[in-house]
Amino acid sequence: MGNTPLAWAARNGHERVVETLLGRDDIDPDKEGDNDQTPLVLAACYGHEGVVKMLLGRGDVNPNKSDRYGRTALYCASGNGNEGVVKILLGRDDIDPDPDKGGDDDRTPLVLAACYGHEGVVKMLLGRGDVNPNKSDRYGRTALYCASGNGHEGVVKILLGRDDINPNKSDVDGQTPLLLAILNRHEEVVGMLLGRGDINPNERDLSGQTPLSRATYRGQVAVVRMLLELEDINPNKRDGNIETPLGYGARNGDVTVVKMLLGRDDINPNRSNMYGQTPLSIAAHYGHQGVVKMLLGRDDVNPDTPDVSGQTSLHRAAKNGHQDVVRVLLRRDDVNSDKPDNGGRTPLGWAAKNGHEGVVEILLGRDEVAIDKPDNAGRTPLWWAACHGNQGVVKILLRRDSVNPDRPDDRCQTPLSCAAANGHEGVVKIFLGRDDVNPDKPDNKGRTALSYAVRTNYRPVIALLQLQTAATHSIE
Repeated sequence: MGNTPLAWAARNGHERVVETLLGRDDIDPDKEGDNDQTPLVLAACYGHEGVVKMLLGRGDVNPNKSDRYGRTALYCASGNGNEGVVKILLGRDDIDPDPDKGGDDDRTPLVLAACYGHEGVVKMLLGRGDVNPNKSDRYGRTALYCASGNGHEGVVKILLGRDDINPNKSDVDGQTPLLLAILNRHEEVVGMLLGRGDINPNERDLSGQTPLSRATYRGQVAVVRMLLELEDINPNKRDGNIETPLGYGARNGDVTVVKMLLGRDDINPNRSNMYGQTPLSIAAHYGHQGVVKMLLGRDDVNPDTPDVSGQTSLHRAAKNGHQDVVRVLLRRDDVNSDKPDNGGRTPLGWAAKNGHEGVVEILLGRDEVAIDKPDNAGRTPLWWAACHGNQGVVKILLRRDSVNPDRPDDRCQTPLSCAAANGHEGVVKIFLGRDDVNPDKPDNKGRTALSYAVRTNYRPVIALLQLQTAATHSIE
């Protein structure tokens, strides 16, 4: 469509040109140009007060007319913080300061001004009796929500000073101003919001996150401290039944946050997440020794609680190779170092499978650990180490007289056969160097170590086994 000369003059604030053009009888002062913007909308957007006054002085200019995107003169002036223009527009009786629809995402002039932190504009709009401070855009975002999320402390203070403000109103995702301020790390705004007596500090969004769970997850120490000072805070509340605040602190290894949470009389240090993992189990899993020690320093923490898979804190530490945590746990008399999980695998079995030599050595130093204990599938720690090619662990285990190097699993597959099937040449060499290993021992389908290697086409392993077979036959 293109802009008219009047639109260009209005946009650029050329008052004399605007005055000249408006003096003509054939001029249309309200004609839309690019994006359906009128001269008034353009002048308001760019803050040209004199041009705005001239245009509004005519009786044929509609002050509420919007462009293609629903933006009125007041909307544009409010969003750009053009206080002089806003004051002029609000002085008119025919202006609509609080439209139900219009602008980007149906934001009102107040919501837009709050989003950009224009305190003067916010005050002017709220000074009218016909502006609803709780009106939201199509996504449920209010003026307080936007100001809180963007850290505009001045605007937040203005809005919270009103008796009719709803500080708990959430957007379509269930996020409140408090949750958004925490998400965007605006600690001052968080403090202002929590200073009101009507804030719900336990409110969840649609993903289940509470203010405390979000703050602990993100390690926001100052916010956690503020929240824990509230009498009505629930420190044990899970976020959507997944994790507790203490669980997040344990996961992050955040000693400061964990200490603050444990300082509450109403904290449950054994409350598990949806997978049955306690804060101690989580800290052990991630190797956070400081948090583990802090939790074990309490009389009410059970160090041997299994999760839904039957794994304890020791399982978690052992399977991930956290030697220091393993040592700390094994100092306790109430920790079972040989406890099987739901699959029958012990901490030693997990450490062997994952190749954690240091942890294997530590566990083998315990008299109660059965080195050759099979899991529910008949697989011993040696079997798992061999199958995963963990040569160091295989060597450690084979030094023990109580280990049967040829013990098969429930399918009659030996550690050698599993190593051969997976192409672990070094492990195969170790087994073939022993007199108590039968390389021709078949599984329940008649497959030997060589047939497994042939099937998977691991040529170096095939060559080793063929050489062994040839040597055996030549002796015979």
